[in-house]
Amino acid sequence: MSSLSNVGQVKAILARHNLQLLKGLGQNFLVNPSVCPRMAEACGAQACRGVIEIGPGIGVLTWELAQRAQKVVAIELDQRLFPVLEETLAGLDHVELVHGDVMKLNLRRLIRDRFGGGPVCVCANLPYYITTPVIMGLLEGDLPLTSITVMIQKETAQRLCAPPGVRACGAVSAGIHYRSQPKILFEVSRGSFLPPPKVDSAVIRFQIREEPAVQVKDEALLFRVVRGAFAQRRKTAVNSLCHALNLEKGRAEALMAGAGVRQGARAEELTLAQLAAVADGLYELETGE
Repeated sequence: MSSLSNVGQVKAILARHNLQLLKGLGQNFLVNPSVCPRMAEACGAQACRGVIEIGPGIGVLTWELAQRAQKVVAIELDQRLFPVLEETLAGLDHVELVHGDVMKLNLRRLIRDRFGGGPVCVCANLPYYITTPVIMGLLEGDLPLTSITVMIQKETAQRLCAPPGVRACGAVSAGIHYRSQPKILFEVSRGSFLPPPKVDSAVIRFQIREEPAVQVKDEALLFRVVRGAFAQRRKTAVNSLCHALNLEKGRAEALMAGAGVRQGARAEELTLAQLAAVADGLYELETGE
């Protein structure tokens, strides 16, 4: 099956099925033979009930996952690829193809029906345009996942891994660190794809935490505070929070001071514990508890 990483073989398969890559779906097929084995090994497929793959393409990563996992369910939006996948994955009876949009599928039901409730891991070469929505959808879905291993744009990977308290951190990064432990595993050059994209990629693994990184009285309120604090990054966290949550400045300043945040700090300077303390302080103000 190593031929699926051969440029000539990939072109022959696409030509045989009269397929053209769709730019709108971010279709770039891996032709570097070393990448998929490393991804499949790193995702931890052997330690869980199975793997969900998002966007299998022509099946290069799928085949590697199938060598390690009890069961693989590959979710593909482009139905034109199904005849190709049936050819490239022939004989792999523990691989199931599902047609659909991962953002619209009921993944909890899928995990229950296909994997007996899990736990499972997720492994995917994600199109750049859906990276953040897919990752956050998986993390916020309260799903029985052990890890999420994805290949995404290198700059995006660096930003998502940035911990709270450093300049590169944003609201999404804070949410990711709340629910998981992200780590960049290795980089992938643009020449590893057909056709080559304009940017390099990186493989990143989000190890799901058994418990959130911090405890809060109201999780939804924490995310309101996080989004509010980062809503206007050029402003101080106090001013951004006032505008986003319609708070009086004096009250916002008191919340920040109570969380140990220095006056004039911007959102990227706040730790996750400080953001949690602000959220708990706001919860007490709103509920009187």
